[in-house]
Amino acid sequence: MHNLFKHLQGDRVIWALVAMLAILSFMPVYSASTNLVYVVGNGSTMGHLIKHAVLLLMGFAIMFAVHKIPYRFFSGGAVLLYPIVIVLLVYTLSLGNTIGGANASRWIRVPIVGVGFQTSTLAALVLMVLVARYISRNKDKEIKFKESLLQLWLPVGLTLVLILPANFSTTAITFFMVLILVFLGGYPIKYILFILGMGIVSLSLFVLTAKAFPDAMPNRVNTWQSRIESFSNSSETEGYQVEKAKIAIAIGGITGRGPGKSVQKNFLPQSSSDFIYAIIIEEYGLIGGLAILIFYFMLLMRILIAAKKAGTVFGTMLVISVGIPIIFQAMINMAVATNLLPVTGQTLPLISSGGTSIWMTCFSLGIILSVSSANEITEEQLEEEDENPLSILHETIHD
Repeated sequence: MHNLFKHLQGDRVIWALVAMLAILSFMPVYSASTNLVYVVGNGSTMGHLIKHAVLLLMGFAIMFAVHKIPYRFFSGGAVLLYPIVIVLLVYTLSLGNTIGGANASRWIRVPIVGVGFQTSTLAALVLMVLVARYISRNKDKEIKFKESLLQLWLPVGLTLVLILPANFSTTAITFFMVLILVFLGGYPIKYILFILGMGIVSLSLFVLTAKAFPDAMPNRVNTWQSRIESFSNSSETEGYQVEKAKIAIAIGGITGRGPGKSVQKNFLPQSSSDFIYAIIIEEYGLIGGLAILIFYFMLLMRILIAAKKAGTVFGTMLVISVGIPIIFQAMINMAVATNLLPVTGQTLPLISSGGTSIWMTCFSLGIILSVSSANEITEEQLEEEDENPLSILHETIHD
């Protein structure tokens, strides 16, 4: 065990928090999987638990491998990956509105492994790194709006346009995070307000077009509309999922019914993913729900500390760009489960079952750990280093 810890670099508190959240996920996932087994008729509870454990182990392997990469290489790596994720997004959209009976054109099936992969999550991660790259490379320059349209907003706009038809919540989170990043990076506020206005206008045009020509492109506008109307109109009959989640939370009380004793898990769809927080509160009560919330706030604090300690602008922006969305996603998931927000489909990072969310969260955490393990690197050293990821191969060959 001591030899293992020697290879874990970066913020040890982040390692501990991630491990704790992963460990805490096992009982809720095992308990909630009975819905898939006895209601849906899919597999066994032990099978779902083993699958979750394997996905977590793969996630930790990804995090370990990524945190060993010098963080300067993520800049060039994002440039190389961007065309690939655009192709993946286009391919995902081409699959249509239904995939294997599911009403979400946001997944592709990974060959051989057979695991669904959400391309929008990878695209959002790559885009955030690109934005951090742009900010760091223009930190000492006067921002010219016309130049930034091509260098910054064209990639942002193209990515979000391709994510939007199938996944509004990821689009909104990513767009909001981009605006926060450029604001922190010193981008003029008047330009940010203009971009915000353009985003609102573009979203409105997309919704109007989708309503006027519903078969013109894959979209989930009607789903968004029904969720917002159900949430905002008290006279509307509450959605089935929200109703069952509220019942689960109400039954949980202060201390909960006890591990594995949830009743609503048998009626609540997505009980092991989107609404797992409601099951946690039903079984572990307000105490368990607050404990999970505290863990995420502790993770947020360590992310902010890692950003503050980073020796370069790129390091700081990189940590914020990939770290804060994890916390946003967690807060949104918990807000949906407690009926503070409309249903979004966002999972609870490191706790909900599902491969893409776990893998991309661990990838992001690996990047953060890479930055936190290299706090001694200065701006001057970073500028002297080659950011081309292919230089690793070049150096290896020459050595």
